[in-house]
Amino acid sequence: MEFFRIHKTIPFMRHALVLNIISFVTFALAVFFLLHRGLHLSVEFTGGTVMEVAYKQSADVGKVREVVGKLGYQEVQVQSFGTSVQIRLPVQKGMNSAQQSAQVMDALKVIEPTVELRSNEFVGPQVGDELTSNGLKALAMVVVGIMIYLAFRFEWKFALATVLANLHDVVIILGFFAFFQWEFSLAVLAAVLAVLGYSVNESVVIFDRIRENFRRYRKMTTIEIIDNAITSTISRTIITHGSTQLVVLSMFFFGGPTLHYFALALTIGICFGIYSSAFVAAAIAMWLGVKREDLVKGPIKREGDSEDDPNAGAVV
Repeated sequence: MEFFRIHKTIPFMRHALVLNIISFVTFALAVFFLLHRGLHLSVEFTGGTVMEVAYKQSADVGKVREVVGKLGYQEVQVQSFGTSVQIRLPVQKGMNSAQQSAQVMDALKVIEPTVELRSNEFVGPQVGDELTSNGLKALAMVVVGIMIYLAFRFEWKFALATVLANLHDVVIILGFFAFFQWEFSLAVLAAVLAVLGYSVNESVVIFDRIRENFRRYRKMTTIEIIDNAITSTISRTIITHGSTQLVVLSMFFFGGPTLHYFALALTIGICFGIYSSAFVAAAIAMWLGVKREDLVKGPIKREGDSEDDPNAGAVV
């Protein structure tokens, strides 16, 4: 399915150097903010109080969040489960878990006297350390798995280019969260891992077209092959990413605070994933010296090809 077809190849690689300098500067800035400002970690990582309260009827999550926010808690996680509400409070100096829950319950009872405290527990920093460790392990396993998969399916140059491009996307997402001090929660970590898989899919589509073009166009240069591959997949990219982004935007605008940063991380990842697959991964593969012999074993001649016409017998 295609919305349109571009018949003239766009010379993307002509601007590869400039675009990758911009990518490097953006990547360096993201690393700078990560090192100097750090991430604003949520309760799951830093430790805090998790309490569950019950209402007689379905609770107004917005009102609960407003009441808790007036107590001095910023970006509190409030989730509704029917008539129950789970509230995650960060650690506050000078107060223990019991004092925090008592303070919140007193404020909630002013609005709704029938509210009851069902459970109250403290999530220690050691749990946060475990989650951080497991999150980093999951990220490392994804990267290694991607490299192995692409090395077997294509060639090690493509594997290395894809991993570098995907790490570029991840670091830039984290850089945004560090710069704006948005809350980094488990949901955001899940979005980061989802972006990794999403970017790999886009890179695989482009690399697969590059391999196909090497078989079709025997006299094209590597740069011309890559430009043609990116141009021929633009329509597919717009359909895929556009439809995905519509779903993400619906979560962003209508999913409430719980899904806000999850959708925001996905949006950043999708936008930079398109860019990195076309300009970062493809350009790195080009600079690593990928050539026809890496992907095509032996000369391939299509019926009706002419030695003087590199595009003969090919369908664009």
